[in-house]
Amino acid sequence: MNKTTNNVIYLVHGAVIAALYVVLTALAAGFDLASGAIQVRFSECLTILPYFTPAAIPGVTIGCIISNIFFGGALPDVIFGSLATLIGAIGTYMLRKNRFLCSLPPVISNAVIIPFVLKYAYGFDGSFDLLGIHISTLPAFVLTVGAGEIITCVLFGQILISALMPVRRYIFGTDFEAVKKKDK
Repeated sequence: MNKTTNNVIYLVHGAVIAALYVVLTALAAGFDLASGAIQVRFSECLTILPYFTPAAIPGVTIGCIISNIFFGGALPDVIFGSLATLIGAIGTYMLRKNRFLCSLPPVISNAVIIPFVLKYAYGFDGSFDLLGIHISTLPAFVLTVGAGEIITCVLFGQILISALMPVRRYIFGTDFEAVKKKDK
């Protein structure tokens, strides 16, 4: 394939991933899971797609920006929530040689960044008592956001990787094993 064809394929992959991100966020929003202190944004499982293609990095980032705007996110959420997704996707790409570790960067970036967004952009008070121990706002949000990201990125993400592995050549157009050997 020539360079123009590769660029078009890259753009199409990114655009399709961005569109899927928006659609999956809409699905989660229908169940009131797309935002708030407890969120299981199904679209976040797409942050593991850089395991297969670097086009997923701008794809999930643009999808997150569009979703945050479309679903009424505050400006800090649009900026920093999208930044958390971007950092997670880059981390996934950097760890693409390890199938299981690649799903951790989105969990970590969201668990670190999103609690501040929830507290300062939305003014959520997430403190609660757990077994007689008072947990303040930010640690509570780290737990709730982190748990949601573990469900979407680790659990659903690994299921998505398993589902895509047999058809990766048809979807992403590369011989995945040859690419992994070439990168070593």
